[in-house]
Amino acid sequence: MTAQLAALYDVENPWGRDDEFFLRLANRTPAARVVDLGCGTGRLTLALAAAGHSVTGVEPARASLDAARGKPDGGRVTWIEGIAADLPAAAYDLALLTSHVAQEIRDDAEWAGTLVELRRALVDGGRLAFDSRDPAARRWERWNPAHSRRRLALPDGTTVDAWTELTEVRDGQVSFRHHYRYPDGRELRSAGTLRFRTEAELRASLTAAGFTVDRMCGGWAGEPVGASQDGELIVVARAADHCQRR
Repeated sequence: MTAQLAALYDVENPWGRDDEFFLRLANRTPAARVVDLGCGTGRLTLALAAAGHSVTGVEPARASLDAARGKPDGGRVTWIEGIAADLPAAAYDLALLTSHVAQEIRDDAEWAGTLVELRRALVDGGRLAFDSRDPAARRWERWNPAHSRRRLALPDGTTVDAWTELTEVRDGQVSFRHHYRYPDGRELRSAGTLRFRTEAELRASLTAAGFTVDRMCGGWAGEPVGASQDGELIVVARAADHCQRR
């Protein structure tokens, strides 16, 4: 991600119900040690620190991490340019993967390895929470110019026209391309692919990595899976005691 795309990301993704959900979850443990994996430009990461938690933000994209570091109170967070394998062992009470970061980990072996590393980084009984779009909701069908056109107002007053196009759906993976057109005709593009895992696949991968699922919701108000227009799979799991796994 370039610095320009990072700025566009911040405009497109303001504070929302998902952030409120994860912040409330963290606040159940005062002064929790939290790791935000795939923290992006730090929207939730910084809010967690402001709420009194000890926060580590982990992000592999340097431009996103630079944007996060440069924000007000960025010095209150420990920033790591890396992945889950770079985390210390038994150092956190809560691990978060928000804004559908879990779907960015497309390879199933890599996803399994990430969960194992997060279990290693959590204390016994520590929690893991993340969101992943429910494939049954088929949200990608809205990723076309007719449904996705939007206008973004940048902090400097520039107005950018944006839209998304679907490019491929195959084997549980959905590819797309974001377009951003500036007033001078210049256009930026950002392509991506997301892995859509089913509820059963998520549960199986969590169990294999040493987690037990506390709850799985379909929407940000706590609706059951399949009962919300949000079309989510919101997971809260707990790291099993190592002694219990032997």
